[in-house]
Amino acid sequence: MSFVNSVSKEVNCKIVYVGTGLSGKTTNVQYIYENTQTDRAGKLVSLSTENERTLFFDFLPLSVGEIRGYKTRFHLYTIPGQTFYEASRDFILKGVDGVVFVVDSAPARMEANVEAWDHFQKALERQGYDLARIPMVFQYNKRDLSTTMPIHELEMTFNPTKRPYFEAVANRGEGVMETLENISQMVIDALRGMKG
Repeated sequence: MSFVNSVSKEVNCKIVYVGTGLSGKTTNVQYIYENTQTDRAGKLVSLSTENERTLFFDFLPLSVGEIRGYKTRFHLYTIPGQTFYEASRDFILKGVDGVVFVVDSAPARMEANVEAWDHFQKALERQGYDLARIPMVFQYNKRDLSTTMPIHELEMTFNPTKRPYFEAVANRGEGVMETLENISQMVIDALRGMKG
C-alpha cells in the first residue's frame, strides 16, 4: 500500500520487522540505521513500551532505482513481539509493503517464535491481507549460539512455501543488510508489477 508523493517525486514503502520479543528486530533496524548514510536516512524514532521498543526510521537507498521517475523511500518499522500489544501490531501493519519475519534460533524460544508467527498471520487476516501475496523474507537470527535449531526444522515450521531466508547474527551485522536488500528488491519488483 505504498504512498506516492508527487511533490518530492518519491514512492514511500513500508517494511515491517516482525517476530517474538528479543528475537533481534530492534538490533536489525538499529544496525541498518547506524550503517546508512546520514544524508539518506531520517531520524530514528523509538517508542518504548514496558518490555520492548518499537523503532521507526525512513531512508532513501541508492541502489534500488526509480519507478517511473520516482525515487523509492523505505520506512522501516519493528513490531512489539508480546501478545498484549495486539493493537500496536495491527496499527503498524496497516499499509505494509514487505515483511521480515525474524526468528530467534534458540531452541528454548521456539514456542515464542511460533506464537509470534500465529499472531502475525491473524493480524494480517484481520486487515484483509493475503499472506501469500505480501513480499516477505525470513531471517533466522542468533546463529552464533552454542545450540541453534537446525535450518531445515525452522524452514518446515515457518517457511514451507520456500520464501527467501537468511541466516544472521544481527548484533554483529551478519545477514542484516542482505536481508534488507532482498526484501527491498521484492517490494520494488511487486510495485513495478502493479504499475505496468
